Amino acid sequence: MDFNDLMPLLSFWIGQIGDLGLDLLWRFIHIVVSLWHIVSGIFEAILSNAISLGLIQKYSAIDIEKLRCLAVVVDIEVARDVSKVIDLLQWLKTIGVKQVGLFDSQGLLKKSKDMILEMVPGSMLLQETGEKDISPDRKGIIDIEFISSSDNKEAVVKAANILLEKHLKSNNHPEKDEEGDNVFTESHLNEALRVVGENVRVPDLMLVYGPVRSHLGFPAWRLRYTEIVHMGSLKYMRYGSLLKAIHKFTGVRQNYGV
Repeated sequence: MDFNDLMPLLSFWIGQIGDLGLDLLWRFIHIVVSLWHIVSGIFEAILSNAISLGLIQKYSAIDIEKLRCLAVVVDIEVARDVSKVIDLLQWLKTIGVKQVGLFDSQGLLKKSKDMILEMVPGSMLLQETGEKDISPDRKGIIDIEFISSSDNKEAVVKAANILLEKHLKSNNHPEKDEEGDNVFTESHLNEALRVVGENVRVPDLMLVYGPVRSHLGFPAWRLRYTEIVHMGSLKYMRYGSLLKAIHKFTGVRQNYGV
């Protein structure tokens, strides 16, 4: 066998060894990542149980007044398990949360709102319009708003039309400050929504219970400064993990730009 016949065979074996090496490298990385997820899951479960039992004292002190409004997003597949949602709301009430927006994309929880309000002592329905007193002295009361993907769409369209009309009118008055007239701020949007009868409630924190890291269709116009935390499946929710997420949010200093 001469050198010209040997080269294709050598090239073939080098390619085979390279493919085998890449396959082994991929399998090794997959094993490492899987082990990391398993170990982190075990650690999170142990930490959650320790928090639930009160063994870690720092999580017992929460400045709950920093959390004015909490949004809870539930995946549509587990939204039918109302008992889990009721347990979650009771935990939130125990922690001291005053206002909760409960969301699933198809509004299944909204259909069960009477049962949920009955099964959670001290819960009240947060009306779709009008201001409501959520002062800290309302101890033992949790206000619940039921939200779906179809809610508020007409109100947002009407508010956008109001802002558009104001913008068009401002263009007919060149003597006014052009920059100020062409900039829409949060206060402009809030005022437009109030005009159409929609009370604005923007959650400070959103807890997502679902299989993916997504807001699962929660109205995006209500997520202006909201911090989103993925909590995993509602089926495996833990009180300690809930307490940890709220404690972490309330313990962070928040600065809003001007």
